[in-house]
Amino acid sequence: MAWLDALRGIAALAVVFDHLSPYLLSEIRTHVYHWVDAGEYGVFVFFLISGYIVPASLERKGSVRTFWVSRVFRLYPLYLLAIGGALLLWVVGQGSLRGAAADPATSVFAQLLMMGNVLAGPNVPNVVWSLSYEMVFYLLLTALFLGGVHKRSGWYAVAFGVAAVALGGVLPRQYFSHHLSSPYLIAALADLVLIAGLGIAITLRGRSRLAGAVVAGVAALALLAFNGGWIYPWEALTIMGLMFTGTALYRAEQGEYPWSRAIAVAVATIAMGIAAGLWHSHAWHIYGPAEVLWERRWFFALFLAGLTFGAGLAGRHVHVPRWMAWLGLISYSIYLLHPLLIEVLYTSVLRGRHYSYAARIGMAVVFFLVTIAVSSVTYLLVERPMQNLGRRVAKRLDMRFGPDRAPERVVRHAGARDYATAERA
Repeated sequence: MAWLDALRGIAALAVVFDHLSPYLLSEIRTHVYHWVDAGEYGVFVFFLISGYIVPASLERKGSVRTFWVSRVFRLYPLYLLAIGGALLLWVVGQGSLRGAAADPATSVFAQLLMMGNVLAGPNVPNVVWSLSYEMVFYLLLTALFLGGVHKRSGWYAVAFGVAAVALGGVLPRQYFSHHLSSPYLIAALADLVLIAGLGIAITLRGRSRLAGAVVAGVAALALLAFNGGWIYPWEALTIMGLMFTGTALYRAEQGEYPWSRAIAVAVATIAMGIAAGLWHSHAWHIYGPAEVLWERRWFFALFLAGLTFGAGLAGRHVHVPRWMAWLGLISYSIYLLHPLLIEVLYTSVLRGRHYSYAARIGMAVVFFLVTIAVSSVTYLLVERPMQNLGRRVAKRLDMRFGPDRAPERVVRHAGARDYATAERA
């Protein structure tokens, strides 16, 4: 699965360029952003990858408990490290908490389950907004899996694409948090419902666990549709469509879908996402040349993300250089930590100073190398050990409470290739 690692690395570097270029590469940024938003392109590639690889982990193991243990140990250690780093930089005067200090209770409850962008909470660091949609996808996937309807991925992708077109311009933003109650109470209540529903799905048996998973999944979907953060409803719905598109392509690769159907789903879903953005862009209240520029960026971000993933999938049997695969392994560290490094660079080196174009190019190269070095260290010292610990914890839970297997009708017999795919997730 090195081709997926290569795509992860490309996506992570695109996001780093998006955040670094205003400071050091403004001339290059002007030309690039005339056509495509590199940050959106990067996260769209990430969402396609998640949709492709994450279901393999759940379906191969057939265990909701093991799946969530692996997700917690995969995501939370570095997530907490990044939040801790942001707090430390804020304390020493080299970073911002993006408004979290003004309402710390809401911020804590909003980010407790990585759902800050659908719970009216500030995203600290700024890139963690995307994790909200990853969590919504995991919760929906759990409910669909326990209900035995998880393999209808193409239908779900198209449904989200249709919803982006039909509802993307009319759904409200942060309706629950700003109209029904205070953001603090909504965030606390949402956490309670999600934790309770997921806890029931993990610990109980029979229909009770399905009911718990459905409650958590419906709550997550409601937050996405009615309480989104800084991104607009059509973009949130397009993101979900992209993840289920990745799942449909995974099923085709595994021989569960005809390739013709999966490719048609991918083309249709991406096309509807593009159409939704172009149609509903008036919600941004931008007109004339600015609207044309945004629409062009939206089109190419989605189109190139789909093209990139398709090219990677078509060349999945081609040898990938080790350094590209390594960038993919450390991509989560790159993604979460580079905003903190940019804040240090700005406050320590750039603020109030002017540098030549050549000097800024040199600093950008050094920054990318430092980011890769720091991310390599955190991967080796934090990510990989915690992933290994998660596997041991899952095994001990199986020994203590017995295997947590879904009903036989929803478990697919996995071969060696499925096992390898799931392990890379």
